[in-house]
Amino acid sequence: MKFTKMQGCGNDYVYINGAEVNFSPEKKTEIAKKLSDRHFGVGGDGVIFINPSDQADFEMEMYNADGSRGEMCGNGIRCVAVYVYGKGLTDKKEFSIISAGKIKKIWLDVDENSQTRKVNSVRVDMGQPILEAENIPVLSEKETVVNEPIEVEGNVYFHTCVSMGNPHSVVYVDDVDNFPLERLGKHFENHPSFPKRVNTEFIQIIDRQNVKMRVWERGTGETFACGTGACATAVAGVLNGCTDKEITVHLLGGKLKIKWEGNGHPVYMTGAAEFVFEGEIAV
Repeated sequence: MKFTKMQGCGNDYVYINGAEVNFSPEKKTEIAKKLSDRHFGVGGDGVIFINPSDQADFEMEMYNADGSRGEMCGNGIRCVAVYVYGKGLTDKKEFSIISAGKIKKIWLDVDENSQTRKVNSVRVDMGQPILEAENIPVLSEKETVVNEPIEVEGNVYFHTCVSMGNPHSVVYVDDVDNFPLERLGKHFENHPSFPKRVNTEFIQIIDRQNVKMRVWERGTGETFACGTGACATAVAGVLNGCTDKEITVHLLGGKLKIKWEGNGHPVYMTGAAEFVFEGEIAV
């Protein structure tokens, strides 16, 4: 089977042209586990199948490293956009990608002088954030969870919960570099407050236009970046009044620009995505 390794801000996935293969969901789960393994496989945060769609221009079918299905990946969808344009599957610079039933609109900034169909950056309309606790989902007596306490391993933190098609808990810390994420990440992910587990963003505010972020993704662990997490972070910043409506999120793997005008508006994410290498593997 042919595959392509790509990364967006260091959030790396293995990409497969779904039009060229025909696997059952069970087989795709098995493939995701095998290919994601960094010692015995290709290595990545998961596997994404790029499929034809009758609802959008393309479909993104995402699997986490543990084989579980993911609803949305901001860095992943930018890579899908670069893949389909770079490989000539579309000549459009504006098109749509559906993932888990949600359609996202894409805009490409391309290098018009490049002979290799180079994409400088990708802008994605990530849709309106979901703030109602029951729809994120997070168990709470309140309709929304904004700067609410949560106890994890004997300590109380304050978090803001947002869904960008997948659940996020945004936690502000004083020193993100030295936060014990390796020890606490799994406890946030599997906290009983989150019926479907949760992605957790640990945020240090630099100023009103810049934040530093580390992320623990459900089903994978710490990753170099999370696009939906960066979007959730921008939303949380506006809700808490601590950042402006357009910010730069500084991740371990790079930077993302995120803009949210407030309730009733979509979140826009802009960032790069790159091919890493291609190959074939027996599955």
